[in-house]
Amino acid sequence: MKKNLLATILTPVLLGAMVVNAAQVITVKGSDTMVILAQRWAEAYMAKHPGTTIQVTGGGSGVGLAALVNGATDIATSSRPMKSSEMNQLKERYASLGVEVKTAKDGITVYVSESNPVSELTIEQIKDIYTGKITNWKQVGGQDSKIIMYGRENSSGTFAYFRDNVLMGKDYAPSTQHMPGTAAVVNAVSRDKNGIGYGGAAYAKGVKEIAVKKNAGTPGIKPTAESIKAGTYPISRYLYLYLRSRPAGETKAFIDWVLSAEGQAIATKVGYFPAK
Repeated sequence: MKKNLLATILTPVLLGAMVVNAAQVITVKGSDTMVILAQRWAEAYMAKHPGTTIQVTGGGSGVGLAALVNGATDIATSSRPMKSSEMNQLKERYASLGVEVKTAKDGITVYVSESNPVSELTIEQIKDIYTGKITNWKQVGGQDSKIIMYGRENSSGTFAYFRDNVLMGKDYAPSTQHMPGTAAVVNAVSRDKNGIGYGGAAYAKGVKEIAVKKNAGTPGIKPTAESIKAGTYPISRYLYLYLRSRPAGETKAFIDWVLSAEGQAIATKVGYFPAK
């Protein structure tokens, strides 16, 4: 009798453990630019697939890719392409160069205070501001005030992309204040009438978006669905998911859904643009 009673007590517990073990858990880590987007994808997917848990964290593209190499995440989100050194680390550990999935497009937005009279800048002017050549807003048509630069930390894919494609590989001026996330950059610029910052288009709330000009003789362009698709916005890029090897099972199902019309519609709703 005691044995039967014990079995009766333990059965629900064991069944519960079996349910937990049967649940699919997918970990996603990396780009702070993509963290809101990845969270929205995860929430929508889990609502349709209650047996799957998707855990999303940020930290920066470099952090996510390092976690992928170390086996600490299933998927790394990145706002820059994987470096050859990171691919080599994957090859050494897993005999694979990894799998790249382009999931959305982003227009890196340059932000200023809403009270700033400057509304457009050339790529060259932006480069000169962030490398310390231009130091006063009056040099670009604004008020006689010192320019305060805000940017991302060096583990960020946005930091690297901006340095390589806007600063043309030059170093940031030492006075640049490097922030832990794009939301922090936007918050700082919104509170600083002399501030300038950059980051993902989806974060541009409470600040003014600068129209970017390829050069002095071309019109200023803002990051919109039309300008990104047409390739006329000068600072656009892909947003990526990276895996150690070809996805299978629930991970593949999740990525297929991200690339579907439904997943791409969420990217648009968040403030990014379809991958194709």
